[in-house]
Amino acid sequence: MGETKDTLGAIAEKVRDDFEKHRPIMSYEQFLEAFFEEPRRFARNSVQYVQDCFLHFGRTSRKEVFGDVQHFNLFDTPFDEGRDRLIGQELAQLKVYRLIDGFAREGRINKLILLHGPNGSAKSTFVNTIMRALEAYAATDEGALYRFNWVFPNQKQTAGSTIGFGGFSTRTADSVDSFAFLDEDQIDAKIPSDLNDHPLLLIPQAQREALLRERVPGAVFPKSDEALEPSDDEDDDRFVLSDYILRGALSHTSRQIFDALMTAYRGDLNNVLKHVQVERFYISQRYRVGAVTVEPQMRVDAGLRQLTVDRSLSALPSSLQNQTLFEPFGDLVDANRGIIEYDDLFKRHPDLNKYLLATSEKATVSVDNRILHLDAILMATGNEDYLDAYKQTPDYASFKGRVELVRVPYILDYVLEQSIYEDQLGGLRLVQHVAPHTSFVAALWAVLTRLKRPKPDNYDKQVRDIVGRLTPLEKADLYAHGRMPEHVPPDRAPQLRSIVIDLMSEGDGTSEYEGRRGASPREMKMILLTASQNETHPHLSPLAVFDELENLVRDPSVFPFLQMKPDGDFHRHDQFIVTVRDRYLDIVDSEVKEAMGLVESSQYDDLFARYVDHVSQAMKGEKVYNRVKGKYEEPDEKFMSETEELLDAAEDDEFRQGIISSIAAYSIDHPGEKVSYVKVFPNLFQKMKRSFFEDRDRTVRKILDHLIDQFDGRGSTLSSAELESVETTLRNLKQRFGYNVESAREAVAFLQSNRYKN
Repeated sequence: MGETKDTLGAIAEKVRDDFEKHRPIMSYEQFLEAFFEEPRRFARNSVQYVQDCFLHFGRTSRKEVFGDVQHFNLFDTPFDEGRDRLIGQELAQLKVYRLIDGFAREGRINKLILLHGPNGSAKSTFVNTIMRALEAYAATDEGALYRFNWVFPNQKQTAGSTIGFGGFSTRTADSVDSFAFLDEDQIDAKIPSDLNDHPLLLIPQAQREALLRERVPGAVFPKSDEALEPSDDEDDDRFVLSDYILRGALSHTSRQIFDALMTAYRGDLNNVLKHVQVERFYISQRYRVGAVTVEPQMRVDAGLRQLTVDRSLSALPSSLQNQTLFEPFGDLVDANRGIIEYDDLFKRHPDLNKYLLATSEKATVSVDNRILHLDAILMATGNEDYLDAYKQTPDYASFKGRVELVRVPYILDYVLEQSIYEDQLGGLRLVQHVAPHTSFVAALWAVLTRLKRPKPDNYDKQVRDIVGRLTPLEKADLYAHGRMPEHVPPDRAPQLRSIVIDLMSEGDGTSEYEGRRGASPREMKMILLTASQNETHPHLSPLAVFDELENLVRDPSVFPFLQMKPDGDFHRHDQFIVTVRDRYLDIVDSEVKEAMGLVESSQYDDLFARYVDHVSQAMKGEKVYNRVKGKYEEPDEKFMSETEELLDAAEDDEFRQGIISSIAAYSIDHPGEKVSYVKVFPNLFQKMKRSFFEDRDRTVRKILDHLIDQFDGRGSTLSSAELESVETTLRNLKQRFGYNVESAREAVAFLQSNRYKN
């Protein structure tokens, strides 16, 4: 018992310390003191609060094929160890942030932000991540939020002087600093501000504006029709006083109480504010505080109900005894001072959305006999097909003027798509082994189904022929790595790389954009789950995924994307399985050969670096330094020709000039960074590897045969040298590439039967 009591005591002490540290309760005077210390933090409206949340977690610049993009770190969910993070969608992140910044600079929220895209494109995850970030931010000192309650003491507290509910008097208020810290048994009733009203709204508007002008240094006081221009300057720290803080008013119920107390105290604001208890509150999705998701349903989002308290309402101050107090309730009320999301907006009955036209523009909503003034960001998600249908209705014109559309398409980068599946597989906690490249083959196939055939006529003559020849796989490689097709010479690679952003945005301005149609991550998750239960394979592997994909494409009626009409090489989903299988074989082939130890990757780097050195000096008419001999020599033309033969390249100045130009372009785009030849010339490195192993084809086949013998229990027939070669290969496959014995056996057997059978 003693140990339990001590443990419980320590926990209670820690909870009490945390409670006091976060200043959960303040008098109004204490709140003003905190406001004077950090006026901007205590004078934010909801959109400024959300913007500060974005900036609190920081942002990073990421290099993409089409240029640098801004990534907001909150979408990595660092507050929750990366759980359920949002992967990709940087362009949508930036657009949403710029809209929030625009609202902040305008001083009011006057539009609804609608995320639209195909099913499963992470629209809901996008909003949910913001809400979770707000929860984490609200728990920090920087993100502290405050509202207030009205406190009425009982007769015991007032010692018979009848303040509060026991027959209202004003004498005791003069001798008390604040009723904010009374114990519960000293209070007849505590009436919360029904819309989480900001405590600054308790100061009358004229005096509030004067206080803000005095106490908020450098603040901008825009007129009702003015707004600051949006800015991408991170050092631009201008602070705009919002309409809500500058000109807002108390909620209807709080105004009734405020007016009654002002009458009772004969206009003495100090005594009125003694009844105010300022309370810290926290954003919470679970408890629907400042973060609310509205599911499609058949009901309105706000209403009124009569306010009840513990004692008779007749004991209220005489000014309130003849009034009926009501409190608003509903999704909009719960979300005030935060963010509300309308999930699948267009699945709701259209009549339920009509109030959003006024609410999104004026931040008000009418309920029964009053108008609620809101301070909340309105966001919504919508499926692209439903949005297309809504665009045909007469209401869309009015709707569009009050909505900002943000497109959230499927990801077109299979590296990012692979990260999504790896997160999903990690969350499933599969007991069985997951073979290398399982998530890769699923991601590559999914991205191939989403790509559209490019339109060569949209581009200059210099690249039109290249664009017209792009296959789906080449386009996918271009989007993911900036990898040039093998038919593109090095000197023309910069031209193709410069139009990647144009290729991605061909469908902008239309509903048939690239990334609208194709396999969704939800459908691919189903494929992976089914593959994990495939009894033909002892573990989750690429081969199990291929089996499930073949089953999927046999019935095009299952998913709409399977019914897309082929367009050249594009939208051929069954053929994409063959394409991905060939790419998987290329990867396994390369890994097995490297695991054999016939050549180290660094040897390719050294060979190519030496070639570049000779080409560079030859073009400048200078000598090459020979490190072995310790002297300068003429560039070796024979060595350069042999290397170009290895690369299957033309032995001419044009090819060599293209090599040097590509290196120079990379250096300009990556200042201060050492040139990675394998990144700049991946196709040439692949050719170099192929040429090398073609010369050693017999050796490779022999080791593969020995590996199969070992897997099948015939290893005793191998010589000691052969067995050592097998053990080295298997050890490297495990340590360097993540295979276990079973997955290595499956991959090697698949490689041998498809590439080295005879």
